[in-house]
Amino acid sequence: MIHDQSVITPIRIMKTMPVLLAAIAAILTAIQVLAQNPSAATTDTSRTNAPRRAATLVSPELHPDRTVTFRLRATNAKEVKVAGEWPGGATTLTKDDNGVWGAKVGPLQPDIYGYSLIVDGLSVVDPSNPWVKPMRAARTSGLEIPGAPPQLWEFQSVPHGTVHEHTYFSKSLGAKRRLHVYTPPGYERSSTSYPVLYLFHGSGDNDATWTEFGRAHFIADNLLAQKKTRPMLIVMTDGHAFTGNPTQVSTGLVSRNVEAFGDDLLKDVIPLIEATYRVKANRESRAIIGLSMGGGQSLAVGLRNLGLFAWVGGMSSYLPNPEKIVAEAFAEPRPDLKLLWIACGKEDRLIENARQLSAALKEKGIPHEFKETEGNHSWPVWRRYLGEFMPLLFVENE
Repeated sequence: MIHDQSVITPIRIMKTMPVLLAAIAAILTAIQVLAQNPSAATTDTSRTNAPRRAATLVSPELHPDRTVTFRLRATNAKEVKVAGEWPGGATTLTKDDNGVWGAKVGPLQPDIYGYSLIVDGLSVVDPSNPWVKPMRAARTSGLEIPGAPPQLWEFQSVPHGTVHEHTYFSKSLGAKRRLHVYTPPGYERSSTSYPVLYLFHGSGDNDATWTEFGRAHFIADNLLAQKKTRPMLIVMTDGHAFTGNPTQVSTGLVSRNVEAFGDDLLKDVIPLIEATYRVKANRESRAIIGLSMGGGQSLAVGLRNLGLFAWVGGMSSYLPNPEKIVAEAFAEPRPDLKLLWIACGKEDRLIENARQLSAALKEKGIPHEFKETEGNHSWPVWRRYLGEFMPLLFVENE
């Protein structure tokens, strides 16, 4: 016998309707209970074998007394250290029963510090810290100790400029390159033309490091708000123009990089800036300075092109054969420099190179300012140098 399903199905639905309504009512009741008591939905892992999710580590953890705790979960590691740009060298972490390593450092002075974790001899970033210093090879994390009152490099409630990022093709190098440009507050709303500071990073860093880690834009903003400097553009380029073959030993790498960097700066970067931005295109309105490798580049390029730059400086610079550079730069009468400024920390490994440069300049009778300060080869020193250098620039342009 063949049943007519169109007749049987409605009868079955009618018979099961009370069961469905009861189930719906039970579900609604459970939802209401959970809404009033969310903990009722939590699994009690103490009564089961369900694994607990590992708690999120806080590292670095800044305490009110300006001490800092660093942590790393590395169960199988044999040794963990933390090394940073603060005094005292590396600190050894200790491991607890859960495989978490930890150590407290400080108290630290208000500043921004780069640091790395050293795990069984390998230097790595702190995996719990999202702030990674811009570098060619990421191995340094960032730590900020705020000041009271705020330090020159800290964000403050003042008018702020804009940081622009440019990707361009360098015809002199035959390669795609990148640079960053800071324009002062009000640039977009004015018709004023501005002087330019060309600012270079050190070995291992890149064109983003001076803003994201050096805070050059905040330093400029705060100096302007304090009426201690003049509005200017800051151009931050990539200092690694010639890297050679990484699988082979490259001779003369430093000098070849300076030469390639200079070609890119003079033939590609400066024309790009002067075609894109409202700037004063004369030597009295161009300044050049860098740190470490970038300081060697700024001094070498600046002193060899005194017809283009009237303001030249170097921070913790490495300049191969400074006597030769000075002899070549001032072999014949050249336009007077408005400022030749050199600074280096007494504990810096490059202090002797800076002293040799100053001695060579003195022997030639070249006016310059040489500052030997406290400090080593680190960003806390270089931020302060930029804060001292910028107020000296373009004072005769007003």
